[in-house]
Amino acid sequence: MAEKFENAKPTRMELLKIRKRKMLAKNGHELLSEKKDALINEFFKVLDQRKELKYELDELISTGYRTLQEAHMLMGGREVKSISEGAPKMEDLDVVRDSVMGVRVPSFDVEIPDQKFYGYADTSVKLDESVENFRKVLKAALKLAVVEGKLDKLADEIEKAKRRVNALEYIYIPKLDATITYIERQIEEREREDFFRRKKIKAIMERREKDEAS
Repeated sequence: MAEKFENAKPTRMELLKIRKRKMLAKNGHELLSEKKDALINEFFKVLDQRKELKYELDELISTGYRTLQEAHMLMGGREVKSISEGAPKMEDLDVVRDSVMGVRVPSFDVEIPDQKFYGYADTSVKLDESVENFRKVLKAALKLAVVEGKLDKLADEIEKAKRRVNALEYIYIPKLDATITYIERQIEEREREDFFRRKKIKAIMERREKDEAS
């Protein structure tokens, strides 16, 4: 059985306060439970997105390496490597914040260079295909990283919501119930004592009136 709150005064005023706190706690529990369920639903939606993105990324990587190998065979590994060293570097990632179900999650704001950085004269169309395929790989990888970040944040928020719901359900509200029961019993006991005291006083006064009358 849950313990009552310490220093709970057994008065009707205190009883009203505790009952109000219980009502607020139950409303809070209901809202938190709804939020937790909504977060869990969103988590599984994002989980499905991750599954799709991972499949897409695997396909893009496979295609990219196939076209790169073909470019190697047609142009030679040294030539492909020499050309790759002239590729423009991607600017630093700017991390921005997005909101999912009221949860702040990380996102990326980045521009991937798409300009040509080599000539056409001595290159193969397979190199063009490989470059374009790996641009797609990079874009898909960034999307997947954003989704992974969303999953991490949602998992944290779900865990927090679970702890709060459990604390209300198994600790705080039972403690309020125990306090309400304690105060109600104390008030009932005090009212019984007052009733018997008044009854006793009344009996004494009635005896005195009889004695005086006789």
